[in-house]
Amino acid sequence: MGFNLKTRKQLQLGYSILYSFHIILIFILVRLSNFIDQGIINNSKHEIMKKSILTIVFFAFALIFSSEATAQEFAELDKSPMDAATYPSSYRNSDKLVKVVYSRPQLKKRSLSKLAPNGKVWRTGANEAAEITFYKDVTFGDKKVKAGTYSLFTIPGDKEWTVIISSALNVWGSYFYKENEDVARVTAPVTKSKKSIEEFSVAFDGEDNNATMYLGWGNVIVSVPIKG
Repeated sequence: MGFNLKTRKQLQLGYSILYSFHIILIFILVRLSNFIDQGIINNSKHEIMKKSILTIVFFAFALIFSSEATAQEFAELDKSPMDAATYPSSYRNSDKLVKVVYSRPQLKKRSLSKLAPNGKVWRTGANEAAEITFYKDVTFGDKKVKAGTYSLFTIPGDKEWTVIISSALNVWGSYFYKENEDVARVTAPVTKSKKSIEEFSVAFDGEDNNATMYLGWGNVIVSVPIKG
């Protein structure tokens, strides 16, 4: 597990305190030995005092380390949080046909053409490229695709988008996209949404093993049929 800057500073402080305790303990033990040599205290009292000091130091160490163990902080929600869409969408139906795991960027007063430019390969979301899992062999658009998990890339356009199923996995963005890893490419029509969609969204609709995948953002909706 990685430590953030605040946690590292806390650990450094803890180690400094431990070192100080170590120095103090040595000083006390040396002084006790001197007292014994001078006859100020006898050996029995020395042993009792030494055990008491060691017990205090032990509990001090335990307190410091227990505090540091709980000091780890967790990251805040990502600006483009990850989400998933499935068909069938009901959680009660475990016999899924398809699932898309993707991140959801927001427009935030920016144009769609700037975030997903026409004619350029897009990750279909944010952060890592979206991933699509088919739980059985399907017809994606008009292309046969075997069951499995793939990356989902898209190339936006004014009237239609190219939707790409790629064999590459765990891909950050579309920077490392390679056309020779394409499993299928289909052309999907564009329709207009009456209401602007702030967060990039993926949804499914359908009946039995016939579904339609919708990609929506801004005033654009792209649809691809999927048959199991």
